[in-house]
Amino acid sequence: MYMHLGGDTVVKLKDVIAIMDLDVTSTSKITREFLAVAEEEGFVINVSDDLPKSYVLAETDKKSRLYVSPISSGTLLKRAAHMGGIGKVRTGLED
Repeated sequence: MYMHLGGDTVVKLKDVIAIMDLDVTSTSKITREFLAVAEEEGFVINVSDDLPKSYVLAETDKKSRLYVSPISSGTLLKRAAHMGGIGKVRTGLED
């Protein structure tokens, strides 16, 4: 199964490691450093020129890729769950 990330980009659902909300996670210094290193090392792929809302970490052919997407993390999670690719999802927002 494939999941559409925006633009002309799809990724195999089995390759997805994490789906993250950009606004929520970028408040952390460690996450900002991770995103900066990912950009420097060339494994960030912007799937659209639209305002980014989420990013998806995936591993394809033993290569890490960080897809920056204009689609919200909630919508991407719903798509993944709808396709049966995700069992119990931990959103990080639980009490």
